[in-house]
Amino acid sequence: MYLFGGSGHCKVIIDIIKKSNEYPIEGVFDDNPKFNVIFDVPVFKTKTLDFFIDKQLIISVGNNKIRKKISKKISALYVKAIHPNAIVSYDVDINEGTVIMAGAILNASVNIGKHCIINTGAVVDHDCILNDFVHISPNASLAGGVLVGEGSQIGIGATVIQGVKIGKWVTIGAGAVIIKDVPDYAIVVGNPGKIIKFNLQVNE
Repeated sequence: MYLFGGSGHCKVIIDIIKKSNEYPIEGVFDDNPKFNVIFDVPVFKTKTLDFFIDKQLIISVGNNKIRKKISKKISALYVKAIHPNAIVSYDVDINEGTVIMAGAILNASVNIGKHCIINTGAVVDHDCILNDFVHISPNASLAGGVLVGEGSQIGIGATVIQGVKIGKWVTIGAGAVIIKDVPDYAIVVGNPGKIIKFNLQVNE
């Protein structure tokens, strides 16, 4: 298998894959590589996109917008990676390209979309739905029945109470406490969370 994107996020994914022993990693591709090797995995400048058609691939880029753009450009056999120290309920649905990091907890009946990141120590409780390209940052916590729209990021240490609906391409700031629904593209900070401005809309 291969990774696309040679950042620090890539290092974490390599660690997950090595510890899970699920796929041998043949290499990392990057448009502008800064390293020749990450750990013991060779890093190459991006080849023609046709190279990836029949290859197993994970997009190892933390930025949600860029991850979406890459996924639309590259046809590949996208796979998921789950750290062996994550706690994942037996009925959790995890879609292609998604990465679950060490110490994350996914409880019963959670549904995770494509190319999501559930970062270190994040908690996603029962019946949550996360749409594609969502990033739940380290130590963020979603109570039961939370809906997170496409491309949204829940900041490090943020808390979302049960049943809240968060729109698409929302940014929840670090440590924020979300107690009511959040509209599309909002940037929310504080306790309780307040909208301070709106993100530019993403070409969808």
